[in-house]
Amino acid sequence: MHKKNPDINRQPSILDSPIEYLKGVGPLKGDMLRKELNIFTFRDLLEHFPLRHIDKTQVNLIRDISYQTEFIQVAGTIIKMEIMGEKRSKRLVAHLKDSSGILELTWFQGISWVEKTISTGQKYLVYGRTGFFNGKAQMTHPEIEPLADVNAEGKNFLEPIYPTTEKLKAKGLNARQIGKLTGTLLAQISERDIPDNIPTYLLEKLKFPTRYKALCDIHFPGNAASHKSAVNRLKFEEFFIAQVRLNLTRLNRHKTSRGVVFEKVGDLFNSFYNEHLPFSLTGAQKRVIKEIRTDTMRGHQMNRLLQGDVGSGKTIVALLCMLLAADNGYQSCIMAPTEILAQQHFNGLSVLLKDMPIEMRLLTGSTKTAERKKILKGLEDGSIHLLAGTHAVIEEKVQFKNLGLAIVDEQHRFGVAQRAALWKKAAVPPHILVMTATPIPRTLAMTAYGDLDYSIMDELPPGRQPITTVHRYETQRANVMDFIRSEIDKGRQAYVIYPLIEESEKLSYEDLMQGYEQVKSFFPEPKFYISMVHGRMPAEQKEINMQRFVKGDTQIMVSTTVIEVGVNVPNASVMVIESSEKFGLSQLHQLRGRVGRGSEKSFCILLTGSKVSNDGRERLKIMCATNDGFKIAEKDLELRGPGDIEGTRQSGVLNFKLASLVNDKPLLEAAKHYAEKILEKDEDLNHPKNQPLKDYLLSQKGKTIWSKIS
Repeated sequence: MHKKNPDINRQPSILDSPIEYLKGVGPLKGDMLRKELNIFTFRDLLEHFPLRHIDKTQVNLIRDISYQTEFIQVAGTIIKMEIMGEKRSKRLVAHLKDSSGILELTWFQGISWVEKTISTGQKYLVYGRTGFFNGKAQMTHPEIEPLADVNAEGKNFLEPIYPTTEKLKAKGLNARQIGKLTGTLLAQISERDIPDNIPTYLLEKLKFPTRYKALCDIHFPGNAASHKSAVNRLKFEEFFIAQVRLNLTRLNRHKTSRGVVFEKVGDLFNSFYNEHLPFSLTGAQKRVIKEIRTDTMRGHQMNRLLQGDVGSGKTIVALLCMLLAADNGYQSCIMAPTEILAQQHFNGLSVLLKDMPIEMRLLTGSTKTAERKKILKGLEDGSIHLLAGTHAVIEEKVQFKNLGLAIVDEQHRFGVAQRAALWKKAAVPPHILVMTATPIPRTLAMTAYGDLDYSIMDELPPGRQPITTVHRYETQRANVMDFIRSEIDKGRQAYVIYPLIEESEKLSYEDLMQGYEQVKSFFPEPKFYISMVHGRMPAEQKEINMQRFVKGDTQIMVSTTVIEVGVNVPNASVMVIESSEKFGLSQLHQLRGRVGRGSEKSFCILLTGSKVSNDGRERLKIMCATNDGFKIAEKDLELRGPGDIEGTRQSGVLNFKLASLVNDKPLLEAAKHYAEKILEKDEDLNHPKNQPLKDYLLSQKGKTIWSKIS
């Protein structure tokens, strides 16, 4: 039983009735609907939307079926029915004949039900997915109904086809039966049972139907136009409600969260900016610093996501923000997911700060006890201004005198609890800047991270040359190795990367060792030296091998994807990715970003076997066509869907029933625009014209911050 919502005295709705109370369902079918389709109530059935509609007037001939046909509707007479096979292969086969040919209809389940329903010599209308077996067209588990019934109805309408399961079909709950139940439900309810959640003035402006009409038309439309209008309205609604919620969360945070105030831009920031900055900032870097400056002056905690492509200069932005904190008497820390990356931040920032009166330290799991004690003391007495580190930073023993800014790098690798632990390091929570080099598609950022303020750095610093990316097959390996040799002869270095096979560490290791031996055969010692890094290696050994490559003592680094994030070797100009068809687009882009970090021309070579799937081919094509991480991320979203993009699986805001971040961008943009516009003028939704929206949000207990407001 749901608890009653104390925020609003709502009358129970007919839509909250258990599904077994609907005429034609009952306890047995009700139990099946709950188990198979998560349909618990009338509302769940109403929101179980059709996959597609069949136009009953569009009847094709059997001879029209080709290998390209996916779904088709035909009509004919059943001339023969027989049971074939035994046990698991037992099936009912019926032959449907029209003026142009014969089509085999096959049922593996619900055979006794089908035998009772259809008979030879009768005419039927049949719809389903087609396939071929031994060169003959056939249809498995089709939708079938007597042609006389269809003609008797005399309707020119679109019949809904619903998602169902084989178990439900066996109990007589096929797509058509679910449609009948939905029809029964719609006949029982009226407009009063489905109040609108979008303000009337907005519906009129966008020419959308009411919620009641949209729900009727998505199931049983009078024509294609009313169906399209219903679908668009309901997709917009999903996006709009999500955007209103996210904006309310952000507004609430801006209103209620306390944050330290960075009042001034002082000597440390100015002297570094004017005297020690190694290059001019890009327009994007300046814009982001300005946004952060505004955030930190307001007295509310900053919570900003900074996404910038590989090499866009996020580290300099982070450093300038830390100097801003120091100018105002506050400490800063930067937390990275791996020791290698934390060490790199420390090394890079130390070089930049060498002439500045700033005390900086590195804290990781490997920090020796004596050094750790000194660091803990320096953080407590305030003599250490900046701390770089790994998860070690959030340990309870680590206490700051006055932490004002916490920067989290590659945030998707940290859990929410780990990030929140940083907040507890100060009486007033520090400002939080979350950085990622994994470009997030704009549509995904607007939904998955919409409650954060976010900045995008989409410009590369001057002097960076685009990386040339090519696809080569295994048969061209000798040419690839010759090319690496020619780059090494110029004094450059190269990476050779092998995929990690998630299911098998053993296989990954064997692949890598085999690859290492193969590379050695092309590049024998003592003329060439090779570093190797993999997950099984002790951390200390990994660090030594990595440092040998960083210092240039070895010319080639053979590795699994452990170097994906954070290794900075400006002298490396070639990246070879073995079995590159096994990698996702974003990961390929991250790996490619390990080269092209110096002023020399750099190359990425994607090696594959001769057999590559269509999806794999598509990924390789995109990688060769563009260096733009945001375009790649959009394509990645298109190919994989939002649930697979790293760091978004746990995000409830992506559970849309109809709307798609890939296909419905214009609707998402419109929803975001109107949600912001409404809350700009009426952030508590107190205006009578926004009452439908407020009522709806209040009825969604536990999903919004409205309990706090009311």
